[in-house]
Amino acid sequence: MTERVSRQWRPRSLPQLVLMAFLVVMLPLGILMFQAGQALSELSRLADVSARQAIEETRRARVLSSLALEMERSARQYAVIEQESLLDIYAERHAEFADLLAQQRRLLPNNPDVIALGEQLLLLSQLPELNAEELEVWLSLFAPFAQHTEAMRRATNRHIDARIEMIREQAVAVQSRLWLQTGALVSASLLLMLLFSWLIIRPVRQLERRILGIGSGVEDTEMEKIQGPAELVQLGERLTWLSSRLNELEAQKQQFLRHMSHELKTPLASVREGSALLADGVAGELSPHQREILTLIDASGSELQRLIEQLLDYNLLQHNHRLTLEPVDLATLVKSTLAKHRLALEQKGMRVTAFDGPLEWVVDRTAMGRILDNLVSNAIAYGEDDGVMLIRAHAGHEHLVLDVANSGQPIAEHDRMQLFEPFYQGRSRRKGPLKGSGIGLSVAADCARLHQGSLQLVEDRQLDVCFRLTLPHRAVPLSTTINNRKPVQAGIGARSER
Repeated sequence: MTERVSRQWRPRSLPQLVLMAFLVVMLPLGILMFQAGQALSELSRLADVSARQAIEETRRARVLSSLALEMERSARQYAVIEQESLLDIYAERHAEFADLLAQQRRLLPNNPDVIALGEQLLLLSQLPELNAEELEVWLSLFAPFAQHTEAMRRATNRHIDARIEMIREQAVAVQSRLWLQTGALVSASLLLMLLFSWLIIRPVRQLERRILGIGSGVEDTEMEKIQGPAELVQLGERLTWLSSRLNELEAQKQQFLRHMSHELKTPLASVREGSALLADGVAGELSPHQREILTLIDASGSELQRLIEQLLDYNLLQHNHRLTLEPVDLATLVKSTLAKHRLALEQKGMRVTAFDGPLEWVVDRTAMGRILDNLVSNAIAYGEDDGVMLIRAHAGHEHLVLDVANSGQPIAEHDRMQLFEPFYQGRSRRKGPLKGSGIGLSVAADCARLHQGSLQLVEDRQLDVCFRLTLPHRAVPLSTTINNRKPVQAGIGARSER
């Protein structure tokens, strides 16, 4: 049944979530662009109005200066030639000056020069009908009148400069405000991007964890629900179905292996028991040729039993990851392993050199026995006839290193990457009547990993093939805690020929 996940405001599909993320992230940027456009438009309008006013005010101040000069010139000409038309010109210039001065007074209402010009303009409104001496005194009023006009023009320029400076300060303030808004809105966009990225990545990571759990075979009993778009939720449901299906298949596989192992071991035991009875002469004396055939049957039965045990070991290691650590003398364990393969070694004609003990380390006896058994059987199966097998070990303060090397055909480069994968046998042919199962090295590598160690194929100067087992210092070696002895450094010096 489809899981019902509470979505609340969340979109129902991944495209909707992406579209919503795009729109919401672009919203602050759109607001920023709108506010920037409004501010720039206002500054442009203010600059345009100020420029127009500055031109008009400058022109008006310049015209006032010209009118003051024309008024003075007309008055002085009239004082000399007393022509009536000059009075008309004077009156016209006087009226124009009064109009422009009234406009200028609105620009500079409290300017003393403008006030003084207004007072003098009243005095200069009409030419007096006086004698020449009084006329000369009246004409002398034009000198301060011109000075006040020039001072008014300079005051107008200063007023324009102040307005320009005000516009500049306003532009700087707008720029600072835009920078602050840009920082705030861009930060908001980044936060929104992180939020929506998290909304998209979170279910993807949940799916990734579930996939890793399925691949590693270790899944949480309570799987977290996938929360996100419908496509990812549906994918999570498919993974849940896949996980349950894989668990069912794994259970069926384990049941099949158990049943097959039991079914194979039962007739095999009968075959080996029958061959043993024949070898004991229960059915009569055997000829040398018959005894040779019987020996081959018994050896093949032993090899088949070993393959079945390897299969059981592999099945057990896939589900049992617990170790029972105890002090183990590795030299004794190596000797017992070699004793199990004595007949195969004699038939192969291999000379074995193994280190002497004691060399004690804290390991799981069963798992360590599996490692040694598989490495020795691998060396016997793929080593050359009448060849050499070398087993050496070194126990340091941090690690135990154990090498199992043999002469024979080197392992090809293309086989090394998959050498420890289960059921991979490579291109080298196994020597002997039976083919291997391809899980011996995989079982050995798994046992090494259970000890938090490693099993590797390394280069050796003496022999063609060398497998190196490295076990970490998980527990203090027995040689330094129980027997109060220094760690043993064993090597090629101690030899045991088999």
